[in-house]
Amino acid sequence: MRIVNSEFKISVASVSGIIRDGMPQIAFVGRSNVGKSSLLNMLTNRKGLAITSSTPGRTRLINYFTINKSFYFVDLPGYGYAKASKSKSEAWQALIEPYLVKNQDLKCVCVLVDIRHKPSDLDKLMCQFLEYHHIPFIIVATKADKLSRSKVKPEAQKIANELGVGVGNIYTTSSSSKLGQAEVLAKLDQFLEVE
Repeated sequence: MRIVNSEFKISVASVSGIIRDGMPQIAFVGRSNVGKSSLLNMLTNRKGLAITSSTPGRTRLINYFTINKSFYFVDLPGYGYAKASKSKSEAWQALIEPYLVKNQDLKCVCVLVDIRHKPSDLDKLMCQFLEYHHIPFIIVATKADKLSRSKVKPEAQKIANELGVGVGNIYTTSSSSKLGQAEVLAKLDQFLEVE
């Protein structure tokens, strides 16, 4: 897949705003500081498409981006931010669960994990949730540039073991070096072709 056109469409704060227009969707989810915005910018080759922040947990909305005028990248709010109150956590669940479970247009979810850290309990819960609901997903290990090259494969294997998936389902990426860009886009293309 080659992305030649990408633009922000809309931010959604409630279940009633979730887009159901028949256009395929690929969603991105992960902890608040895992680098979702940076990954989206890297995949689309557009630095300012998704707004990055040094403060984790800024994305509280579902953000839709139209890609190649034919499908959406959907940036879901980050989970597990330590300063988020219980009410905000419940609001996250009330918005995200209906998006994931009742979405005929959702083709794949990219679950992002930081390659330098063991997946959290919330990461594991997310993968279990997606498996339970038969929602296709891949694991994108971000920030690979922060490790020495020799450590990337062993850390990816550890993540695979923790999440109970094959290491072939782990896509290592770096937003700064564009490592993994072609591999992730090629995999997502496969999900878009299954119509």
